[in-house]
Amino acid sequence: MTDNKPAAGASVHVDVVSDVVCPWCYIGKHRLEMALDLTSDIAVDINWRPYFLNSWVPREGIDRRTYLETKFGSADHYGVIAERIAAAAAMEGLRYAPEKISRQPNTLDCHRLILWSRSATDPAHMKQRLMELYFAEGGDLSDPKVLIQAAVDCNMDGDLVRRLLASDADVDRVEGEANSAKEAGIDGVPCFVFGGSVIVTGAQSPEYLASAIERTAGRHTRRRA
Repeated sequence: MTDNKPAAGASVHVDVVSDVVCPWCYIGKHRLEMALDLTSDIAVDINWRPYFLNSWVPREGIDRRTYLETKFGSADHYGVIAERIAAAAAMEGLRYAPEKISRQPNTLDCHRLILWSRSATDPAHMKQRLMELYFAEGGDLSDPKVLIQAAVDCNMDGDLVRRLLASDADVDRVEGEANSAKEAGIDGVPCFVFGGSVIVTGAQSPEYLASAIERTAGRHTRRRA
């Protein structure tokens, strides 16, 4: 085989490194899903990998205004950035309401929840629910009750999730994966790794992401030929 056209039965593995409080990750996830629609003839397996956009935020979270002042200098300065994000989100049909956010969470427990959802539901569904809670509804993702309800919304066992959140289960695993991403040089998210070799950073267009899927599938097909 000499061209990049994927053969029938082609498949691609995609690692998505992102954080649930990253607005461009929120938009990027939606664009990736649109790319999957454009490449429906290719089987795509997605692994949602953790990343800590704000690793300095304490486990209990902090006041949103304090966070904005610390990271951006002032809430007003972030307002300019938020307008651009809101416009991009609206074009994707996503709700983005930063004025509803009152707490900035540490996302360790969110990533633990996504990890646990692998054995109970669709991790993409769990990640989407957490992002919608945060960006559209102003949910406090540092509140265990909010996380437990999100898990129940995604058909997970609420009692089991309550016990797991109260423990240190998989804390080292999630922290290790997030740290490994930064050690590998990933300093901006979302970051999409197609087939372990094609790396795309940022919330690129669905067409661009679809092209990356097709290129990767073509490469893998040539290797098998």
